[in-house]
This record gives sequence, structure tokens and C-alpha cells, in this order.
Amino acid sequence: MSPQVAGVEIDPAVVAPLDCGFLPASLFNRGYRRLVSESGGVPLRLALEGGDGSISTFSTTVLPPAAGHLDATLLFVERMVKSLLWQRGGWRLHVGGPTAIGQHIQAVYSLAGARRFDVEFMADVYDHRFEVKVTRADAVPEAREMTMPLGRHLDGCRVGFDLGASDRKASAVIDGEVVFSEEVVWDPRHAVDPDYHYQGVMDSVRRAARNLPRLDAVGGSAAGVYINSRVRVGSLYRGVPRKDFEERIAPLFQRIRGELGVPLEVVNDGEVTALAGSMSLGDNPVLGIALGSSQAAGYVNCRGNITSWLNELAFVPVDYRVGAPVDEWSGDCCGSQYFSQQATSRLAVSAGIEFEPSLPLPERLVRLQERMAAGDPLAAQVYETVGVYLGYGIAHYADLYELKHVLILGRVTTGPGGELIIGKSLEVLRTEFPQIAARVSIALPDETNRRVGQSIAAASLPDIDVRGKP
Repeated sequence: MSPQVAGVEIDPAVVAPLDCGFLPASLFNRGYRRLVSESGGVPLRLALEGGDGSISTFSTTVLPPAAGHLDATLLFVERMVKSLLWQRGGWRLHVGGPTAIGQHIQAVYSLAGARRFDVEFMADVYDHRFEVKVTRADAVPEAREMTMPLGRHLDGCRVGFDLGASDRKASAVIDGEVVFSEEVVWDPRHAVDPDYHYQGVMDSVRRAARNLPRLDAVGGSAAGVYINSRVRVGSLYRGVPRKDFEERIAPLFQRIRGELGVPLEVVNDGEVTALAGSMSLGDNPVLGIALGSSQAAGYVNCRGNITSWLNELAFVPVDYRVGAPVDEWSGDCCGSQYFSQQATSRLAVSAGIEFEPSLPLPERLVRLQERMAAGDPLAAQVYETVGVYLGYGIAHYADLYELKHVLILGRVTTGPGGELIIGKSLEVLRTEFPQIAARVSIALPDETNRRVGQSIAAASLPDIDVRGKP
């Protein structure tokens, strides 16, 4: 008998070698839509209002509560709300459809509900209390998306940096040519002193700048939410006390800009991932996904512009089984546990690969990559499992984005394991979702860009005028 989630059968045709219990969101959604098609449904419209006046909408069809399968309907809607909230962001959610469904979402997404973390996070991002408005489907506001160009400026002498949870990368670029790149290990998530972040960023910028005849501009990529280069929230800074965060982390990059005396811009690392993909491919739209300490993502639309969306896919659920791995920050099962160093470590241990208990995740990944390079079949199964996750995950993302190119970056993809991840993800799509496989390409950049592509693209963020400079 096939496994079920809320009464919906989920039977993956491609089983994850080291995680046979994996129950993909994309298969649940397909199964639920089949129920709706067979029984007849009613419209459900969702809309999220952002801080810039933007409105993102999503329309689907659900079973009316009286038709049965209520548990499946509530799970489908709640998980879709969660996915949209972290993909697009917003401080107000409109739920247009059956009142019982809207009231359920209103209770779950409240300070007393199961998604309190999400509610508080969005309030911090948008500086506004998060709220859910229950209404009719025809009363949900129309979409009003905001887009803008990003980066692609490579003139002059620039430094680009990328701040991850286990290392920081920096590149020096002269008129689009990379003359220096490096990675430095650090541990920002456990740093209590804000000065740790300041010193780390300044060290990387200065080390890269030594390889330039002058410094014209600096661009940065970092996990978290940034508005006009001001830090709103971010996992990198979770160790910093709230008061110190507001006083010293929030204005960190404005301070560094003033001390360097050059234009400086910092944006979410996912946006730079997508920008790097668009620049390397020369085509759009591009969804960039970085598999590193956590999962980062960004999106460049068909016009080559970014939206005002959050694209925080690290918090988008991809596995609906009971007892799935839980993210330690949000307390929910989401992408950070499937597309990251945390995932490879968890899978390696389940395969019987032993690590010293005190060995940090980046070093565990290095050990795994060494075993993979040596032809260890257990290491290969780790990467194949991540590839299965990715294939089913991309099928879920196809409900959220217009997809043409998916570019995979990040330290997890370094070495021959990256090719295994891509190969297995393509197998999933061709087997389960042939229509998606026919229209979407999945690719890895070359080995150098897998490691430092984000910092190079970050260098292109500021728009400067270098005329007349020596």
C-alpha cells in the first residue's frame, strides 16, 4: 500500500537512496489536485501585500469543506501559504475562498499559532504587524508586482563579497575580468559581538582590494533580508543580542560604505545567485539555488529584472511526512534541511559514514567530497539522495515560478558530487514530471563559479561613473 499524507497517496517513482521515507510536496500537491479534479472544487485566491505597495497573487482550486478530505485541503492550503510567504514575502495575507479555510489559516498564522516564527519574521522584515484577512475569492486584490534591474555593472575596479555561514568569499574585478578570488572560513552565526561581522567583512574587502590599482565600488551578497543595504533580519546575525543588532548590525554596511568612501551595495545572496546565473547564461528567466551552509535562492524574471520577493526557499517546505527533519531556527520542516551542508551531514551519518562529533559541517563536507572523489559508493548515495530531493523540489518550485533555467551553485555542488545531484534531479523530472523536464534546464556553472560566482556577480551591483579616473 502506498504511503499517504492526510489521505492523499504519495508514491515516489524515484526513491531517495538514503531516505526512502521522503514524501515530496510536489507529489502531494499533484495528488490533491487530482482529488479536486475528480470531485469538483471551488476557487481559492491568495494575495500577499509587500512593504513597497506590491501585491502578489496566487489562484488555485480546492475542495469545499463539505465535500470531505478536509485534512488534505487544510494541509494543501497551509503549506502553499507557507511556500508563498517565503517565496514572495508580505505583511498582510488575503485568503479568498471558503470561510473555514481562511479562519484556519488565520489561526495558524498568528502569534498563538503554529507559525509564530513566520509571523514574527515577516513583522521584522516589513516593520508592520502581520495579519491575515479572510474574504471572498472575488474580493482579493489584483496583482501589482514591482520589478527593477540589478547589477551587471563591471566597469572599473571593484570588489565583490559573499557572506555565508561557514565562509566568506571575495573577488577583485577589473573591467569585468577577475584578478583575485579567495575564501576565508568564519563562524558568524555563533558570534555575539557585532564587531566580529564588521572586522570579517572589512578584512575580506581589504584583502581583495590589495589586488586592484584603486577601489571604485564594492558589492556584497549575504544571507538575510536587506533594504537599501540595511540589514533587516538574517540568520548570520542570530547570535547578536537584539539591542546590539539594531544599533550596530542594522547600519553595518552604511558604516562600511562611509569608511571605504566608495559606492557599496549589499543584497540578499539568493538575488546574486540568480544574477550570476543570468549573466553566465545570457538568458532569462533564471532561478538560482545555492546549496551551502543553508539554502539560498533568487529569481531573475523574463526581462532580466528582480522582483520585490524574498525568495527565501530555505523556509519553503518540500517534505510532508510526519517526523521529517526540522530546521532548528524556524521549528518547521523546510528546504534548509534538504539542500545544504546540514543535509549532506545528516545523510552521510545515516549511510554509516563516521565523523568526529566536534567536526563542523564545512569539514564534514570536505571529508565527504574526498570520499566521493575516491569513488566511495556511500558518498555517491548521499549526492544521489540530494539529487532526488532537488528534482521533486524543482517540481514544487514550478508551481511558484515561471521556470526556464535553474542554476545550481554552492559548496555542496563542488566536485563530482555536483554532477550526481544534477543527474538524479533530471531523472526525477523526466520520470515524474516530463512536461517540466521538457521546458526547464538545470545546470551547474563551471567549478570556479560554483565556489565564487556569487562574489563576482556581487561586484557588479553598484552603478558608478569611472570616467576621468586614472
